[in-house]
Amino acid sequence: MRVLVGFLSLLLIAVSSAQANDEFPGRSLYLDVPHIELDELAKRYDEVIIVDVRSGYEYDTLHIKKAINISLGASDYVDRMHQLRQANPDKTIVTYCNGKTCMKSYKAARKALQRGVENVVSFDAGIMDWAQNQPERSVLLGESPLDPAKLIAKPVFKQHLIKPEEFVGNANRDGNMIVDARDPLQRAGYALFMGKEHRASLADEKKMGELIAKAARTGETMYIYDEAGKQVRWLMYRLEQRGVKDYYFMEGGTNAFYKKLREEFAKGD
Repeated sequence: MRVLVGFLSLLLIAVSSAQANDEFPGRSLYLDVPHIELDELAKRYDEVIIVDVRSGYEYDTLHIKKAINISLGASDYVDRMHQLRQANPDKTIVTYCNGKTCMKSYKAARKALQRGVENVVSFDAGIMDWAQNQPERSVLLGESPLDPAKLIAKPVFKQHLIKPEEFVGNANRDGNMIVDARDPLQRAGYALFMGKEHRASLADEKKMGELIAKAARTGETMYIYDEAGKQVRWLMYRLEQRGVKDYYFMEGGTNAFYKKLREEFAKGD
């Protein structure tokens, strides 16, 4: 009987571990990076340092209250993490990004640990789970506490995604506004809609705000694309806030667009 109970216990642990890896795929990829669960972070909220490693635009849209924004892509990321450690020698540093499939929190924690910043962990549930469970400790478009009903769920986001080929065909029609939301480095001088599109990176809030205001005023349908089809999700909050309802994003961004072109070219050979 004891052997059977022991076997069943091990089986339950194995099943639980497999389920956790399915829900948090990064945990099996970043075995060297410690993580912290949502409930534990909520309990230790006042005693840890929280670092949002996403872009400034994403941070300005929605972030954990009291979190510091140090983008993983910043050239001084490691230096700033060292400064944070020196200023808070005994506190755990917690990194986070968008959600369970976002790898930036793991990458940020690993990079800091490998460069000598000790006691860094990943909060891999991300901002969306936190905001839904801790609205009083979250900031949405500068307001806190936030109303959980104003959070845009992934299924709602997907309703505004269209395949690259459909996006291109629809966007080219008269009366639509096309916006290239990539940053200058991602763009590298290449435009999908030469002479027709507006260029306004997500970081250029002034120009993007002007385009959104124009669409709200004229009723134009907005067709907006980025590099990977993910960052535009955060633009939805600005669009909805300004009353723009007719807008679409390119599913997969330019990465998917060029992949499709390569596949078609290969078939032609």
